[in-house]
Amino acid sequence: MRPIPSLSPRAIGISAALVTVVIWTSFIVIARATADPSRGGALNPFDIAFARLLGAGAVLLPVGWFLVRRDRARGQPVSSMFGFSPLPIRTTATVGVFGGLLYAMLAYSGFVFAPAGHAAVLMPGSLPLWTALLALAFLGSRISRSRAIGLVLIVLGDLMVGGPSLLRAFNGGEVWKGDLLFMTAALCWSCYGVLARHFLLDAVRATVAVTVFAFFIYVPVYGALLLLQCVPGRFLDAPLGQVLFQMVFQGVGSVVISGISFTKMIQHFGPVRSTIMTSVVPGLAALSAVLLLGEPMGWNLALGLALVTTGIVFGVRMGPLPPVVPTPVPVGTPASRSDS
Repeated sequence: MRPIPSLSPRAIGISAALVTVVIWTSFIVIARATADPSRGGALNPFDIAFARLLGAGAVLLPVGWFLVRRDRARGQPVSSMFGFSPLPIRTTATVGVFGGLLYAMLAYSGFVFAPAGHAAVLMPGSLPLWTALLALAFLGSRISRSRAIGLVLIVLGDLMVGGPSLLRAFNGGEVWKGDLLFMTAALCWSCYGVLARHFLLDAVRATVAVTVFAFFIYVPVYGALLLLQCVPGRFLDAPLGQVLFQMVFQGVGSVVISGISFTKMIQHFGPVRSTIMTSVVPGLAALSAVLLLGEPMGWNLALGLALVTTGIVFGVRMGPLPPVVPTPVPVGTPASRSDS
C-alpha cells in the first residue's frame, strides 16, 4: 500500500485560508440574523457568546486536558487554568482576553445595532489596518509605500461606511454604535493574531488556551446570572434547536475550526499576509447579506466596500517582512510551570 502523500506547508496554509473565508463569511450573516432584534431571534448577543463557549468548550476542554497530561508525561509541566490550558497562565490570559472574551462580546453586540453589510466592511476589512499598526509596534514590521496606500484606502472605506452613521447619531440613530463595536472587535482579533505570531503559538494549543480561558471566566458567571434572573438573557427559554445550532456553528465552527485555520494561516503567511488573504470576505459577506437577509446596498456601502477591498489587495504588493525576534512560549521547563 502506497503511503498517503502529506500536504505541503503551502497547501496547508491555502486550505486554512479557504476554510477561514467560508466560516467568517457565514459568521457575519448568521450572527446578524440571530442578534438583530427586528428579526425575532431568540438569543441576545451574550446568549450567543454563552452558546459559543459551551459548544467550543465541549470539544476543546477534553483536548486541553489530554495535551496537558501528555506534556507532563514527557516532562513538560507547563499548564494553567486548572490543568486544561497547555500554555502558561500569562499567555493563556493574554490571548484569551483578546481572542476569546472581548472579540465575541463586541462582535455579537455590534449586530444588534448595525447591518451585516457594515460588519462585512468594518470587521474583516479593518483587520489589515489594525494588524499592520500592531505589527509595526510589536513585531518590528515596516509599512512599505504600497501598504501605506492600501491602509489609506481602507481608512477611507471605513469612513464611507461609518461616517454617515455617525452623522445620523445626532438624529437619534444607533447604527454608529454597531460600527464602533465592529471596529473594536477587529482590533481585538488583530491583537490575538499578532500575539500568536509573537509567541510562536501552535494552532491547536492557541485555540485551546483561548477557549479554556474564556470558558472558565464567562460561562460560570453568565450561567449564574441566568439562573438568578439577574440578566435579560433568554438562553434557558430559547428553542432547543436554535441553541444547539448556535453551539455547533458559533462554537465548533467559528471557534474550533476557524480558530485553528486562522492560526495556521498566521504560522505560514504571517499576521499581515493572513488578513490580506481574507480580502474576499467583505464582498462575499455583503453580497450574502443582500441576497439572504434583504439588506440594501447603498452607494456609500458599495463605495466603502470597493475602497476597503482595493486597499487590502493593494497590500499584496508589499515586500517580505523584516526578521523579528519572536518570544516562544516556554514548554518543557519545570521552572516555568504556571498552574492555577
